[in-house]
Order: sequence, then structure tokens, then C-alpha cells
Amino acid sequence: MRSTAFAGRNAKELLRDPLTLIFGIGFPVVLITLISVMRRSIPDIPNAMFGIENFAPGMAVFGLSFLSLFLGILIAGDRDSSYLARIFASPMTPADYLWGYTLPLLPVAAAQGVVCFAYALLFDLKFTVNLLAAVLVLVPVSLLFIAVGILAGCTLTSRQVGGAASIVVNLAAWLSGTWFDLGMIGGAFERICRVLPFSHAVDAVKAAVSGDFGAVWGHLGVTLLYAAVIYAAGAVLFGRRMKGE
Repeated sequence: MRSTAFAGRNAKELLRDPLTLIFGIGFPVVLITLISVMRRSIPDIPNAMFGIENFAPGMAVFGLSFLSLFLGILIAGDRDSSYLARIFASPMTPADYLWGYTLPLLPVAAAQGVVCFAYALLFDLKFTVNLLAAVLVLVPVSLLFIAVGILAGCTLTSRQVGGAASIVVNLAAWLSGTWFDLGMIGGAFERICRVLPFSHAVDAVKAAVSGDFGAVWGHLGVTLLYAAVIYAAGAVLFGRRMKGE
């Protein structure tokens, strides 16, 4: 009940600044348009790189990376305004606060996925029930980026969050296989990408779109493991923040 009430307040705060949410949904849509138009103009581009069935899942995950920015700015703003210091007098635990910040962004993640895949249908993505499964996979995948936002908001100021979140956005774009097949580069670069969670997040959604649900769980497990570790670090820092303030 406590975390739900706190989540309601955070949802209202996010809605007061709809531009950030619109950007998180709209930017992947713009990229799908540009790449699809380019592919039609240059038919020799390999389908493995920019085929809509491969590119759309990557864009859906890329859109989730902006959740780190939204949430990091919200938490850092609460700290800067002393809002958190005032409500630390409440009986809420660190877990209540973290869940209260997480809950409002889960439907946002699902909505971003629906918009992204629905728009991709205009560019020859085939509609199957697998797309619904992919949207469901995006919800736990979003926990990775939400956890990063919590960690950034607990440690950085409002001005610093923007720079840190932009790094996460770029890492999610270039180290996930969204723009190109990691196997095309290979070597140490591919091995590093396979260790990080971003490629697993994209591969989990790609597997759901293709109906390879056996592969979903392995990639999703790695993604959630990273999310759990980052959440744990955020919980420790948030607890210290509570004691300090």
C-alpha cells in the first residue's frame, strides 16, 4: 500500500513532463522510418542487418534505455528538492521506495513496445501472436534500465544524470547488436558485447518475435541477473542515503 501510493505520486510527476516520454517512444519510431526507407532505396543491404524483423526488436529495447534518463532525473530531482529527506520520516523501507519508483515505468515500457511493433507493421513486419509475447518480454527487460536509473539517481545530481544516462543510451545502441550483427565484427568486441547485458536484452526480444521461446529464457536470465545486481547496489546506496538524511 505504501509503495503503491508512492508509485502514484511518481506517475503524476512523469506525466507532468510528457516530452521525455514522447521522446522515448518517438525516437525509435523515427529510426525505424529512416532505416526502412533506406533499405527500400538500397536493396542490397543484408537482411540480417536491417531486416525489420531484426531491427524492430532492437529499436524496442533501445527505446527502453531512455527509462534510465527519466527515472534518474526524477530521483535526483527529489533529492535536490529535499523531497526525499522529508518523506524519509515515513515508515517506508528502501524496498518500498525502489518499488514505488519502478512500478510506474512498467506500463510505460509495455506501451513503448506496443507502439514500436505496431509502427513496424507499416514496414512489412508480419503480425503474429509472437509480437504480443515480445511486448511481455520487454517488461522484465525494462527492469535493467530502470535499475540503472535508480542507481544514477541515488548517486548523481540532476545535471550529472543526463550525461550518465546518455552513456547508457549509447552503450545500449552500439553494444547490443541493434545496428549490426555482432558476429560480423567478432573477436574481442563481440566477446565483450556478449558479456554485457544489452545484447542479451535484444536477443531475448528477437527470439520472442521469431517464436524461439526456448532461447528467450537464457537471454532474459542474463539480463535479469544484471538488473538484480544493479538493483541491489541501488538499494544499498538508497539505504545509506536514508540514514544520512
